[in-house]
Amino acid sequence: KEQYYSEQHSSLINKAYQTLLNPLSRGLYLLELHGVKPAQETDCDGDSVFLTEIMEINEKLADPKNEDILEEIETLIKVKQEELTKEVTAAFERDDLQEAKKLLAKMKYFANLEDKLKNKKIPS
Repeated sequence: KEQYYSEQHSSLINKAYQTLLNPLSRGLYLLELHGVKPAQETDCDGDSVFLTEIMEINEKLADPKNEDILEEIETLIKVKQEELTKEVTAAFERDDLQEAKKLLAKMKYFANLEDKLKNKKIPS
């Protein structure tokens, strides 16, 4: 019985650690704690400049494999994620939950791009 509880708590601790380790999941969790509905990618629909940027990156990812482009995209994604993480942190510090929600929706787009990039880099 003690081992069962230990395993359950260990699992919860690992899940909590993984949630807090990733800026996107951490931000979504903080919104949840404040009773704000989770950020959806549709929260960015009004930002045409942002959506155009995402579309252009997706188009580059759709091109046949080109290492230079992939590295350029990887760097861009990393920089954007770092910028958004700083902006989300500032929004939470100001207690501006709606702004944090919008920024987290943008972070979801970049997380999806990062996943696409990783899949493209893995040889078939």
